[in-house]
Amino acid sequence: MITIGVLGLQGAVSEHVRSVEACGAEAVVVKRVEELAEIDGLIIPGGESTTIRKLLDKYGFMEPLKEFAAKGKPMFGTCAGLILLAKELVGYAEPHLGLFDVTVERNSFGRQKESFEAELFIQGLDEPFVGVFIRAPHIVKAGENVKVLATHEGRIVAAREGQFLGCSFHPELIEDHRFTELFIEMVRESVAIKG
Repeated sequence: MITIGVLGLQGAVSEHVRSVEACGAEAVVVKRVEELAEIDGLIIPGGESTTIRKLLDKYGFMEPLKEFAAKGKPMFGTCAGLILLAKELVGYAEPHLGLFDVTVERNSFGRQKESFEAELFIQGLDEPFVGVFIRAPHIVKAGENVKVLATHEGRIVAAREGQFLGCSFHPELIEDHRFTELFIEMVRESVAIKG
């Protein structure tokens, strides 16, 4: 059985745990650095990216997360999590983790009150998927090895590069768990290769 960690510092933690468990995998809330050693893949949830970054610094997570990535373990960032994984951020000199070869713009779909749902066509999923966008970022530019999985009104809202998966929307807030399942499959493949 694979174990998926959900970074439990801030944001939609319990919703991701529920989604992972609905897919038949084990979910663990990661609140301490040493817990990273016990998981096969990590979800960085949506929330407030600036707040999550402050907590990553406060609890000494920045280097251990980079080491986790260096081991080839899959990481999935949703909304704020995508901002934290990105190599470049529009309007910022420095990225946060700087792992995923995408350039991301924060709040590009408007503020909280402009939150919306949209039907998305996602590569790898047969049927449309409803994306919930809340103060969502989007991917302005994707590196050459990045596979674009979904767009909305011409903007990239989901992408994958090797062990990294990112999306602008909140897949954990709906009852359709297929996007979470995509990540779980990535983790299963990663464990099988290492095993």
